[in-house]
Amino acid sequence: MSKLLPFGLLLTLCLTPAATGAQQRGFDLSQLDLSQLDLSQLDPAAIVASANDTLMRAPDGAIDDLFQALHQASRTPRDASTLCGLFDPQADRSGPALMAAAQSLAPESRQRFSGALINIATTGLQNPRQAYDAAAARQTLKSAGTKAMLLHDGFAAGLNADGGDEAGRQARCRSFGWLLDALADSPLQQRAAATRLMLNEGMARLASN
Repeated sequence: MSKLLPFGLLLTLCLTPAATGAQQRGFDLSQLDLSQLDLSQLDPAAIVASANDTLMRAPDGAIDDLFQALHQASRTPRDASTLCGLFDPQADRSGPALMAAAQSLAPESRQRFSGALINIATTGLQNPRQAYDAAAARQTLKSAGTKAMLLHDGFAAGLNADGGDEAGRQARCRSFGWLLDALADSPLQQRAAATRLMLNEGMARLASN
């Protein structure tokens, strides 16, 4: 399910020290203008080290809050369009573009992400590293894809659509929504593991850019 990587990248950029540090100082993250963050001044290696440690220490419930924020955003037409735009073959997935996408989400979605990120930042400082099995997390994503395929005709075709036209883009967006719906029905521990996987892959991509 590597095609979920843009979600991981988007969420990872919301976990940068600049954002979480602002929140810990009492700043309302929902009011943060993400498009104004100067990514050229951020050290990807430092981001990965800091965010990965926080991510792996936060309990499953906190991680799941972040997944729920993503799931709710994907079910809102305006936000779904923003998120699905990241999957277009020619989409700009640079740091600034991903920041702009996060900033363009509806206020309700930004607030959900804000609350989830605050919780991760707080609990990630207070807990030991959590148990995590990357292979099991990947299997959870694959199982969610299988379930979505069984429940929805056209899932596989939509997931593999090239997005060259509006019909293809809509089909692919529906399939991603169905995939997240299927993942939402998984047990909390599995959802959290799959979310950690997406975030870990997003951080690895960020560090390599």
